[in-house]
Amino acid sequence: MTLLGTGLVLLGVLVSLIDAVGMLRFENVYVRSHAASLTDTLGAGLVVVGLLLLSPSLVVAFKLALLLLFLIFSSPTATHALAQAALHEGVKTEAES
Repeated sequence: MTLLGTGLVLLGVLVSLIDAVGMLRFENVYVRSHAASLTDTLGAGLVVVGLLLLSPSLVVAFKLALLLLFLIFSSPTATHALAQAALHEGVKTEAES
């Protein structure tokens, strides 16, 4: 269980690192927000699931499960709100410029 938990945490960190590099390379806010919502949820989810497997008690595991549920719902919702705000403010893509 320790090996699997550690592997999931490291995989989540790797996904988050790739996400950070990708955010520097994408050209506009819409592409960045789409990629960030996918990899942010996956990277943080993998870290939390890995920590769930490494948790020392049931109370800690329950709190981590609640955190995972919060991440699954809040991250895509926040990304959608940011994209809607950019659209409302008139931020254009490279193709529209």
